[in-house]
This record gives sequence, structure tokens and C-alpha cells, in this order.
Amino acid sequence: VFFHNALPFVGFGFLDNAIMIAAGTQIELSIGVVLGISTMAGNLAGYVEALASRLGLSIPDLTPKQADMWQTRLSAHLGKAIGVTIGCILGMFPLLFFGDEEEKLEEKN
Repeated sequence: VFFHNALPFVGFGFLDNAIMIAAGTQIELSIGVVLGISTMAGNLAGYVEALASRLGLSIPDLTPKQADMWQTRLSAHLGKAIGVTIGCILGMFPLLFFGDEEEKLEEKN
């Protein structure tokens, strides 16, 4: 249950963070202003979950009683939280390609 919930959220966190770091300002200034919504929040999670399902991430075989247990719900929520955290950390890789603007200004002066 933990891994079934964590893996799609690793993908979501990675894509969300990487895209928003690389092009977030331009996306938000164009689409975000027109629609008045957060750019990535709605659609990306559904696409990542569908992709994970296509890649063979199977749904845990749980009985209704097992699915309703507090341990199962806790595992699902922890999987999502830890998955999105790992994904966001991995999604910070575009920061490696950005130079420090203050250093560039000091070099010019």
C-alpha cells in the first residue's frame, strides 16, 4: 500500500518541481493569470497515476475490511507524503544549471 501510493507521487513531485523551477514564472504569468488557478495542481497528478498504472504498478489486493484499517490508511498517506517529498527533492535538479546571479554581478563590477 505504501509503495503503491508513493511511486506515483515521486513522479508527480519530480515533474512538478522540475517544471516549475525551469519554467514556472512564464507558465504562471501566462496560463495562471488567465485561468486564475495553480498551473500544475490539477492535471499532473492524474497523468502520473495513469502512467504508473500503465507501467504495471498493481493495486494491492486488499479486502474491504483491510482497506478500511487505520494502518492501511496511514500507510497510504505516508506513502503519498514521502513520495512527493522525494520527488520534489529529485526535481530540484534544474537548480544545478542556474548560476548565481550575485556572483555574475560582482564579476562585472
